[in-house]
Amino acid sequence: MPLKLLSVLEMPERVADRFRARTSLVQGRLEDAADVQPDAILCSIGPRRFDREVIRNLPASVKAIATYSVGYDHIDLQAAADRGIAVFNTPGVLSDAVADAALLLILGAARRATENIALLREGRWTGWSPAQLVGEGLSGKTLGIFGMGNIGRKVASRARAFGMRLAYHGRSEAVGEDALFYPDPRALIADCDIAVLAWPSTPETRYFIAADTLCLAKPSLILVNIGRGDLVKDEDLIAALRDGKILAAGLDVFDNEPQIHPGYLDLPNAFLLPHIGSSTWEARLAMADVLLDALETHACGGQPHNRIA
Repeated sequence: MPLKLLSVLEMPERVADRFRARTSLVQGRLEDAADVQPDAILCSIGPRRFDREVIRNLPASVKAIATYSVGYDHIDLQAAADRGIAVFNTPGVLSDAVADAALLLILGAARRATENIALLREGRWTGWSPAQLVGEGLSGKTLGIFGMGNIGRKVASRARAFGMRLAYHGRSEAVGEDALFYPDPRALIADCDIAVLAWPSTPETRYFIAADTLCLAKPSLILVNIGRGDLVKDEDLIAALRDGKILAAGLDVFDNEPQIHPGYLDLPNAFLLPHIGSSTWEARLAMADVLLDALETHACGGQPHNRIA
């Protein structure tokens, strides 16, 4: 019999069809678990957290939680382990999509996309002028990547095509990377022209971008966040953008999203996207496949590579 899977997230129909083809999929709410008695629960990042109390109250039928995301800080892994519930995520398969979005954010911030779009949509464009909304080129600029994992490496490969110099900070020096390694992330933020945050949220990375690090940056810095929203202290970044302490920002993730800080909305030098880094059909379907493979392997007694608890 196919696995009974309770999905508590909204999915595109093409993705839902992928799950239906290999499981007995039930779309519902977490509160339906007692009636459905699923083998596994499909969830994602969002306001609903799988904390210790939620996990403790799951029916005994639940043997796995599959999160349709790379991030998993919405799940209490220790509580899941205590219940003997396996947890799976979707590493690797969305790296290309997120790296593409990073370049979109870099270009959008560097070429003043927010101001250019407003000029057209508000009917204020009067024609070409050499003084009109002059932006920044990328060739020869130093790109600092904070987190040289799968996504960081994909960003680096794309940046090379733009003629950018590469530098990075990570847990350790990455073998084979033709980029300058910075053991100290504060030194990197001081030296780079464009900073891309590709970190997960950890006690060490949380709110790294704050007044004390922004004061180290060049006034020409472009800051891009494709990692997690809480890498950035919103009030401090907004003040730095407003006061010209740094040049611009491109943001796809936000602290407390979807309730983003309203201070960003009036900043012409903030290029904003609504957490769409992995929003390609290729990534969405691959995320489904990697979770389905993990659930089936686990049900047969195997050890999936993407098990995190």
